[in-house]
Amino acid sequence: MEKQKNSSEKLFIRLPVAAGSYYLGNKSVLSKQIDEFLAQVKDISIEGEPKILIVPHAGYAFSGQIAASAFKLLEGKNFKTVILIGPSHTDWFMGSSVDSQGIWQTPLGDIEIDADLAKKIISEHKNIFNRPQSHQKEHCLEVCLPFLQKTLKDFKIVPIIVGQSNKQSREALVYALSKYIDNQTLIVISSDLSHYPNYEIANMADHKVIDAILTGKSENLTNVIQDLMSQSLPGLDTCACGEEAIHIGLLLSEIMQINDIKFLDYTNSGDLPAGRQGITGDHSRVVGYASIVFSKDEQKGLANNERQMLLQIARQSIENYLENKKIPEFKDVLPALKQPQGAFVTLTRNHQLRGCIGRIIEEKQPLYQVVSKMAVSAAVDDNRFSSVSLNEMKNINIEISVLSPIKKIKNPIQEIEIGKHGVIVQQGSRSGVFLPQVATENSWGLEEFMGQLCQQKAGLSWDAWKGDGIDIYVFSAEVFSE
Repeated sequence: MEKQKNSSEKLFIRLPVAAGSYYLGNKSVLSKQIDEFLAQVKDISIEGEPKILIVPHAGYAFSGQIAASAFKLLEGKNFKTVILIGPSHTDWFMGSSVDSQGIWQTPLGDIEIDADLAKKIISEHKNIFNRPQSHQKEHCLEVCLPFLQKTLKDFKIVPIIVGQSNKQSREALVYALSKYIDNQTLIVISSDLSHYPNYEIANMADHKVIDAILTGKSENLTNVIQDLMSQSLPGLDTCACGEEAIHIGLLLSEIMQINDIKFLDYTNSGDLPAGRQGITGDHSRVVGYASIVFSKDEQKGLANNERQMLLQIARQSIENYLENKKIPEFKDVLPALKQPQGAFVTLTRNHQLRGCIGRIIEEKQPLYQVVSKMAVSAAVDDNRFSSVSLNEMKNINIEISVLSPIKKIKNPIQEIEIGKHGVIVQQGSRSGVFLPQVATENSWGLEEFMGQLCQQKAGLSWDAWKGDGIDIYVFSAEVFSE
């Protein structure tokens, strides 16, 4: 079905396939039902803003109340884009299918796909593509939409169905998404839990899976599910039908540096009263449902003891390397410093630059290891300066810049905030980067900052940043020193 957008463009409309079965097909009755679900959710306190939700996708009679406990957290929020990720129940393929244009319709109205973002994600890797048949009859993302329509305003969606997956295709989607997520982006992961053990086995298996998710580690989820499946528990076909989608969420949460993961609610079909919309009350064959939220306080940086530990690690790494050519190993590192994160280390002597080297993004190594290695590199590998000597270290001041994930921008004049944003420019093989503090230290406005970045750091023309064919990324930094 097509809908006229303007005089020259038509949008394809995906009609609802789950209305009347998974959820009610009448607009007013459906709206009232969701209101009732939301009203029954107890007050939940989370750290910062919700970034990733894991919600079930069964019929509302089975899992609607559990889903509501997550969607309730969105009331009053201002998300502009919702990326929905779920498993395929109707199509068999390898990779990730992104619906890239048109409108998804529910009884509560139309939701437009963020076509520009969807196409950018698809362009990132051959294992990410638009496969229309994977979305046509699939219910797992559609059942989330009425809840979103009742809790958010003025948002677009990017629907993604994950098929069969391997390490390469999983990482491809994670990396592609991480480039475009910002503070107005919400990730919704759609997955039920155990299928179809008895009531007791479901409770045991589901809570082990939930506990694994709460660690924030994809490998822990893999290990728990492999262990459960190896036991050949009666009736247990799967521990989570959206396991791959959950892995995507966990890997994204590491890149996004999310530490606060909270269990919200759980039930299984055996808990529900018999006779309610076809529910049998059968305890011999059940399905599990849970909701979980990943949240982050964007204003919250490292605690003082975490900053001090990083500074100690940086100094000890340099001194140890200068003395015996070895970078020490560090034990008893604070948990927040074990998250993968980019960082720069800057060395000064008498307020004059003595070395500065860093990594913009580090998806595999924890922050403390990045700081340790970059500190040594700043001391001995910065080709603008001679190597720092061990005797010199008593006069060296160490500054660390812990970086946020990078974000690609379209309009640098509107989107770059001087003093807040570091910037990367890239054109072909040429690239350059300035940390946020470079602008303030030199009293530069945007024109000078970007001109110097292009000319001095990337070897491009002064005005290259204003033209086509150049990629520009921004990031923020938490800066502290001895």
